[in-house]
Amino acid sequence: MSALEKYILAIITTDETKPAGGTAIFICKTEEEMDLYAKNLEAILDGIAHKIGDDLYVIVKH
Repeated sequence: MSALEKYILAIITTDETKPAGGTAIFICKTEEEMDLYAKNLEAILDGIAHKIGDDLYVIVKH
């Protein structure tokens, strides 16, 4: 097992001023588009989507 057990796989947002670099960032135009990206990336990346606010999701590997 690697030393990293928990880490952020992706950030999904409608507010391009919030996230900083360090992981994949997906900027969406609407909340509906953001919800769709979160659902699909959660499955693709084998992670868990956490909605942090109305305009921000993080996909985390636990």
